[in-house]
Order: sequence, then structure tokens, then C-alpha cells
Amino acid sequence: MMNMGYNGLWGLLVLAGDIWAIINIFQSGASNEKKLLWILVVVLLPLLGLILWYFLGPRQGRAP
Repeated sequence: MMNMGYNGLWGLLVLAGDIWAIINIFQSGASNEKKLLWILVVVLLPLLGLILWYFLGPRQGRAP
């Protein structure tokens, strides 16, 4: 029963990360097709999509 609180916390953290990623994808200078593809990856695969986007996504507008 105690573990339920941690699962909810992890879910909220992943949701917040996904929302952050989607906002950054919209603001990127990538083409509309690439934006749509990245948004689909992040929405359909929440944790994996967030990790993939962070490491493989467009670097425009981010500090090195």
C-alpha cells in the first residue's frame, strides 16, 4: 500500500517531463514533420520518448 504513493509521484514527474518536452518541441526550429514525429513519440512512449527526445532531439535553442 505504501508503494502507491511513489508510483503516483513517478507518474507526475514523467507527465511534467513530457509536457516540458512537448513545449520545447513546439518552440524548436525543426520542420513541422519532425515536430509531429517527436510529439507522437513522446505521447505514445512517455518515459522512453522523453529520454529519446532529450538525447536525440533537435539541439536548436538549447545551450551546449
